[in-house]
Amino acid sequence: MAASSSMPSSNGHASTSSSSNNARVDLAHDTSPPSQLPSISRNPSLAAAIQAIDIDTPHDSNVIRIGTRASPLALVQANLVLNGLQALGLPYHFKLAPMSVAGDRNKVEPLYLMGGKALWTKDLEVALVENVVDCIVHSFKDVPTVLPDGCDIAAVIEREDPRDALVVKAGRSWKTLDDLPHGSCVGSSSVRRIAQLRRKFPHLVFQDCRGNIETRLKKLDAEDGPFDALILASAGLLRTNQDSRITNYLSSPTMLHATGQGAIAVEIRSSDSKMRDLVSRLNHQATEWRTSCERALLRTLEGGCSVPVGVETQYLVNPCPAFKKLELRAIIVSLDGKTAIEHCEARNVKTLKEAEQLGIDVAQILIEGGGKAILEELGRIVAQKNVQGVNEQIATLEKQRSEATQQHEMESA
Repeated sequence: MAASSSMPSSNGHASTSSSSNNARVDLAHDTSPPSQLPSISRNPSLAAAIQAIDIDTPHDSNVIRIGTRASPLALVQANLVLNGLQALGLPYHFKLAPMSVAGDRNKVEPLYLMGGKALWTKDLEVALVENVVDCIVHSFKDVPTVLPDGCDIAAVIEREDPRDALVVKAGRSWKTLDDLPHGSCVGSSSVRRIAQLRRKFPHLVFQDCRGNIETRLKKLDAEDGPFDALILASAGLLRTNQDSRITNYLSSPTMLHATGQGAIAVEIRSSDSKMRDLVSRLNHQATEWRTSCERALLRTLEGGCSVPVGVETQYLVNPCPAFKKLELRAIIVSLDGKTAIEHCEARNVKTLKEAEQLGIDVAQILIEGGGKAILEELGRIVAQKNVQGVNEQIATLEKQRSEATQQHEMESA
């Protein structure tokens, strides 16, 4: 990972940017660090996506363009930001500017082989630094812990429920993961989720499932489809008014969620003082401190979307009103679910930096406890960009589970 330095903003946020030049790379099959933005000239699909952004009003100081992905959930989240800005009663006109990003354009390859979290953010950041938009809205769990030079997180919006959720196929009576029969197929695009579930439910089969919420639910409910259940973020279902599909909420010890999950981040150009002043008014401090703690842990582990790191943070009752007692629980799980390193620690924190330090310290404990070996092994797999090799490893695991299921059925007969 590129060397990084903390860049505190005027409103107290601390974002991490690369110390290297803001180089541009081709995102056709991106292996570059999050600090390097894709080249428009070398990436026709990106150029077309930026040109397709609907800009039907003159670019003037009273129009604020809010960049966002074009998925239904992304638009809901961007509208939450837009409505929050409008509620400030300031003399600006706010306009959404949806665009397709790399993760949307490649719906075939598993996410862990495609460059990690930056798949959802880099294209938007190009539009931001090129002044096509004035700010961009992200699901915070999708934002790399290292930002490009010249970019900064100006606000973190209040968090929705960060837990993951079990969603079963329509018409089925199962209520929990324990209810699923041996050999049931569970869909997820997250290595973190699959690794944790393999640890607790080795008799289940897991298969990659990509697409927006609506697409994944259609795949789940298809009678001829392979899936018996999905694991999705609760926040997405709640924000899109599909909470009726939540069969069961998942939390520790079964499942720890992703860093930043359930929170919304608003990114701006570091030099744009007007946007910083405007957007920072939407910041929710409790969410900012919790997610900063989680992201400091992930940054220390040098983890990303493809790394099976789960977290939970919460504020505990503290008899001393001068401090907030923040608890962080974190886990690293091997891809096959057989090895896990977990630690939980609570600490009085009175500044954002102290919240981040808690994350750094817990990460070091995980590393020293054996987490480093797990991350290095997965890093080697992902770095190979060997789809066949990874699929063979996963197929071997699934074959073992299938054989175990057959043996179970024979013994039960």
